[in-house]
Amino acid sequence: MKKLLLLLASLVFSFGLAQVDLGGRVLKVGSDTTYPPFETVSESGEIVGFDVDVLNAICERINCVAEFQTTAWDGIFAALAAGEFDMVVSGVSITEERDQIVDFTDPYLVVSQAITVRVEDEDLTLDDFKNEDLTVGSQTGTTNASLAEELFGREKVRLYDTFNAAMLALINGDVDGVVIDNTAADAFVQEYAGEVVVNISGIFGDDPLGLVVPEGDELVDALNAGLEMIKADGTLDALVAKWFSE
Repeated sequence: MKKLLLLLASLVFSFGLAQVDLGGRVLKVGSDTTYPPFETVSESGEIVGFDVDVLNAICERINCVAEFQTTAWDGIFAALAAGEFDMVVSGVSITEERDQIVDFTDPYLVVSQAITVRVEDEDLTLDDFKNEDLTVGSQTGTTNASLAEELFGREKVRLYDTFNAAMLALINGDVDGVVIDNTAADAFVQEYAGEVVVNISGIFGDDPLGLVVPEGDELVDALNAGLEMIKADGTLDALVAKWFSE
């Protein structure tokens, strides 16, 4: 009897999710496309990445079409509030401060934070960055930048418009490290192989990421339903393996 009740509950749950249908709605998606492997622009000019695949998979379940457009990170939430797009998908950390001005879906990935350094400096420690005359770079307006300021003091932090600019500053010797999500750090290490490494990871533990919609927008319910479906059928796990395990 217990198994039958569980089966019926599962069927009801699945049936409820199946009723979500946005009728082919086109969703304009703001994204900072300088943040591999979450989103970047390919050599052919196409916006690709983990976030793109995740939202496309969700749209397959709830009948919508995602149209990503490149948007500078600085001001991305103001642009969302102004109606320039329907949602933001850009590896956005869920924070209490942001939750005051936007609505988040349930988390779709949890990351930690890391520090990348030049290959020749791979022996540097967290204490070295705290106690010595070393500087770090990060992207303005990110939780990474906030953590860097908390750990090392504002005077030791250099802010850049993109993480790629921060990485180039590291390579050029303008800063001694870059504070960044561990998953993005690994992508940049591959891009700049032989020049930078991740030498400090897992700083301050978990950092959940969510899809973002304007505050009070009912779209969040449909997105959560689609997200639950791609979690349940293994699609999300497959995408994590595709983008972060290769």
